[in-house]
Amino acid sequence: MCGMETIFRRAVRVVCLDAGGRVLLMRWRDPVSGNTLWEPPGGGVDPGEDDLTAARRELAEETGLDPAAVGEASVAVERDVIWAGKNFVGTESFFLACFATDEPALDGAGRLDYENEQLVDTRWTPLEELAGVESLEPPRLAEVIAALRAG
Repeated sequence: MCGMETIFRRAVRVVCLDAGGRVLLMRWRDPVSGNTLWEPPGGGVDPGEDDLTAARRELAEETGLDPAAVGEASVAVERDVIWAGKNFVGTESFFLACFATDEPALDGAGRLDYENEQLVDTRWTPLEELAGVESLEPPRLAEVIAALRAG
């Protein structure tokens, strides 16, 4: 788009799988366009932080889930997302976190105010239903999950 600012941002995502093989998706509403998208929890890497540390911090902040569940292996995923009137591009590290219970409860106490305003919904989605999720980011999330599980 003409005139849209492009932002190169180091970011991470955590693919959370529960005991039943469901993946945690978070639905966010763009504060500018009003469009929504579904994606795994995650966010920007702070200065001086490595990707694994950022992934564990973001998981704890956004979901309250145990950050120790995040494994050390990651898959690099090229992202190109329009959000808040800006085009965010770059490579994000996706990590895997496995939980021993079905649909572990989430706690958003660590979320920032703007995150609480933009978060519309969360859900544990069966892997076989990913193809039907509208506005899924990244669109090839099932492939990313397969690569993480292969490991």
